[in-house]
Amino acid sequence: MEEQLLINHQSRQVQLNLAIAYNQLQEEHKEQQKLLINYKTKAHYWETQFKQLDEKRLILLDEIAELKAQLLKREQQIFGRKSEKGTSKQDINSKATKDKRSRGHQKGEPGHGRRNYSHLPIVEETHELSEEAKKCAKCGLEYKEFGTTEDSNIIEIINVKAYVRKIHRKKYKCSCNCEGNSKLLDAPIAPRVFAKSHYGVSIWSYLLLQKYEYQTPINRVLKQLSSNGLNLAVGTVTEGLNKLLPLLLPLYDKVVNHSLLEKHWHADETGWKVFEEVEGKKNNRWYMWLFQGKETVVYKICKSRSSNELQAHFGEQHPGGLLSVDRYSAYKAIAKEGLFILAFCWAHVRRDFLSYAKGYPHEESWALSWVDDIAKLYHINNQRIQYRQKSKTFNQYQRKLQNAINTMRERIEDELNDKNKLLPSAKKLIISLDNHWSGLTIFVDTPDIPMDNNKAENGLRHGVIGRNNYYGSGAIWSSVLTAVMFTLLRTLALWKLNSHTWLLAYLHDCACHGGKPPQNMDKFLPWNMSETQKKLFSEPPIGEDSS
Repeated sequence: MEEQLLINHQSRQVQLNLAIAYNQLQEEHKEQQKLLINYKTKAHYWETQFKQLDEKRLILLDEIAELKAQLLKREQQIFGRKSEKGTSKQDINSKATKDKRSRGHQKGEPGHGRRNYSHLPIVEETHELSEEAKKCAKCGLEYKEFGTTEDSNIIEIINVKAYVRKIHRKKYKCSCNCEGNSKLLDAPIAPRVFAKSHYGVSIWSYLLLQKYEYQTPINRVLKQLSSNGLNLAVGTVTEGLNKLLPLLLPLYDKVVNHSLLEKHWHADETGWKVFEEVEGKKNNRWYMWLFQGKETVVYKICKSRSSNELQAHFGEQHPGGLLSVDRYSAYKAIAKEGLFILAFCWAHVRRDFLSYAKGYPHEESWALSWVDDIAKLYHINNQRIQYRQKSKTFNQYQRKLQNAINTMRERIEDELNDKNKLLPSAKKLIISLDNHWSGLTIFVDTPDIPMDNNKAENGLRHGVIGRNNYYGSGAIWSSVLTAVMFTLLRTLALWKLNSHTWLLAYLHDCACHGGKPPQNMDKFLPWNMSETQKKLFSEPPIGEDSS
């Protein structure tokens, strides 16, 4: 009995111990669960922190790549070759603080005196009356030579060698007693661009060509002439160029009016300096605009670069047309009105990808792959336009070009939809390509329209070289003369006419018309010339005043 009680007691004691141990294990389990939950919470927290830091790391890497690209771009701008360089505010302010002084001859300074041309060789010329002018209009008797001449000098240049034209105008004495006749007659006066001027047509033609065709500063031209024995006064030359403007301006207006009749132009603009203070304008930075069509090249130098200058040129009621341009906003502004269609330039798009390849070396292969795709478009289009439109070979290349365009369009959409592949700067290039796509693909359905705006870019080289050589224009009238001469000379070059021959002929006609524009100016416009006239004006001048 006692043994049974002892066993029961031990059994209850074991159960009690087991219950106590179980409760202890339960408490330890709860503690372990709390620790596990705490560790899991911390693990999730640090995992989230790691993801955030990793995302931030990737963003910072992109920013570092952007900054490196900007640094490369700035190094290229500072240390690389410069095509166009603007004027900083510091330069303008430093220039404004300089002491102002009037230009030209200063009071109290000795003058240079009259210039001596006696050392130049003399070519004798004798001008006579025509056979009809020698006879009396009433009785028919001839005038007899009086024995003396009316002499005058005209300085000319031939083959960059100055000489003096010694002109002897014969005098004639009336041999009849008819009433109303002059007793003495002189041979006609030699034509001069400006009355009483010693400088002949060839002088002014030479000066105009040197500055506006060959972009040589006038001071340098005068030094060259001085080294050849001809010393011209700067003031006289400057005044003469100013007087030439009214002779050339009517012809310029005719070229502009003819240009507005066209339907397709290449347009571009670049900076130009005009060093004359204008009310309301705080700096001397003006802009040279170019509008090149099939038959004309028109330059204009304007105060601003805004779309107002385009509207002023074409007019508010212009019927419209197609402009080959870059992506400058002023062109887009006038296109919004629906008067113009814009054909954008693939050369600028290609330039963007090349610039990106330089700035992001690790993305170079991607950028150059786009350059290769653009090159394929150029190649196919160049082959296509060699054949007559709608011919069998032309249609083959047309289909090939359309397939290449469709493939490029699909690539644009794929890269726009892939949000993680491209850097923001690369994405910007694709977005720009997408936004300008309709203007970039006009050439596909209109083969006469080039893929780029290189004609305008090349046309502005003339102005850029002039700007680099003589810094711009010293006065507003000089800027107008610059636009006029660039327009006339580039239009002549477009028609493959000799500008020297043409200028000699035109100024000679002005001289024959008393220093005024000739009445029949249309004959000097290339599109009005016959084939014989074009051939004549395409030949170099034979001699002075060859017209």
